[in-house]
Amino acid sequence: SEGECYSPINYDNNFRGPISLRNALAQSINIPAVKVLYLAGISDVIRLAKAMGITTLGDANRYGLTLVLGGGEVTLLDMASAYGVFATNGVRFEPTAILKIEDAQGNSIEDNSQPAGTQVLSEQVAQQINDVLSDNAAREPLGANSSLAFPNREVAVKTGTTNNYRDAWTIGYTPSFVLGIWAGNNDNSEMEKKV
Repeated sequence: SEGECYSPINYDNNFRGPISLRNALAQSINIPAVKVLYLAGISDVIRLAKAMGITTLGDANRYGLTLVLGGGEVTLLDMASAYGVFATNGVRFEPTAILKIEDAQGNSIEDNSQPAGTQVLSEQVAQQINDVLSDNAAREPLGANSSLAFPNREVAVKTGTTNNYRDAWTIGYTPSFVLGIWAGNNDNSEMEKKV
């Protein structure tokens, strides 16, 4: 209502006090994410998101601190493409539906299999994010050996939900593969939250 101060909560309604950014990100703790967005600035965050492949966010003045908690609509393709920047150590590649077309004789008609990329994030920052998102020990409070863990394989994973539980998604990636999964109601109605 009018005049109320925005007050984010964590998914489990618990406040944990001081927590490392590694554990906050790995465990999807909302309050540190909101504080980081506040400190970084919405305009700069949107500028970076767009450079990484998020095409659906508009003018920064349309968003508040809930942006980091799903307060802006993005497509699954954009999300997978943006996480691909982490997978490729900071290099952005345009999503490509068709890699190559050949005629019956094997002559190339179209070849997009060697796309040119653009460095949009420093390699060091991408590697730090990869290290956090592939850290099963940091995710452990959510459940040891969860379905997000892949034994003997380093896989980075991030989950998220949007405001009012309208969308839930999981993005997983390795250096050569990005997979995005979305769940929600086609009419954009809220899903039931199970705790």
